[in-house]
Amino acid sequence: MSYQQIRVELLSTLLGAEIGGVDLKEPLADSVFAEIRRAFGEYGVMFFRDQQLTPEQHLAFAERFGPIDINRFFATVPDYPMIAEVRKEPEQERNIGNGWHTDHSYDQIPALGSMLYARAVPRTGGDTLFASMYAAYDALSDGLKATLEGLRGCHSSRHVFGAEGRARRGDLVGRIGNPELATQDAVHPVVIRHPETGRRALYVNPGFTLRFEGWTDDESRPLLEYLYHHATRPEFTCRFHWRQGSLALWDNRSTWHFALNDYHGERRLLHRITIQGSPLH
Repeated sequence: MSYQQIRVELLSTLLGAEIGGVDLKEPLADSVFAEIRRAFGEYGVMFFRDQQLTPEQHLAFAERFGPIDINRFFATVPDYPMIAEVRKEPEQERNIGNGWHTDHSYDQIPALGSMLYARAVPRTGGDTLFASMYAAYDALSDGLKATLEGLRGCHSSRHVFGAEGRARRGDLVGRIGNPELATQDAVHPVVIRHPETGRRALYVNPGFTLRFEGWTDDESRPLLEYLYHHATRPEFTCRFHWRQGSLALWDNRSTWHFALNDYHGERRLLHRITIQGSPLH
């Protein structure tokens, strides 16, 4: 189906599209938003360039997709507790999101998506990679699909955001906090049927998946590592280069992402809003 209200430019064959012809600071007509929502389902991650948004306008666009899911662990924008800061200052070494993951898979009802808006970007570097879990699932053999069909994955926030992960955080301390709130454990199907598109997607990730339900860590590790390697094949990915005023919206049910840490000595500040989702099956 073609798009009449927006411009859509693909970033790769299987994932990602830049959306043009839209000024997100203005209230969107229902017909325009309907096409944006359709593109979100079709491409998994969308990018909008050259947007000049206040925090209120950023929130208003996010709320068109659903209620806001307040992150427990990130520092927040002053006076805007629903907006998390993704910040790295020139003197800091570590960045947030430097590893393949999907947001909030440790929640009983994972987030629908995340919306990231660039306030300040480095002169070079700081790109974000995305991977399609639709493509990763589709490319599996019939035999492995059958094996995964009955499996469930155990996800947790504890090892990343809890006290046990504090020693590994380094200079992320202050940007990542509240370890006492890292009590989330969830079990989800390894293969989900997306609640909106109906497509099957692989739903494990290196950041928050611990093991298969009923399996030990040692038993789970070889198959999980195979899936992680498989899911990041280059043909399943796209890469986004940020500019100030860029906004990305990705589907946490069908994508992973990875924030590259290749801009030492530069400042990078983005504002993230997470959108509540629905149960996975």
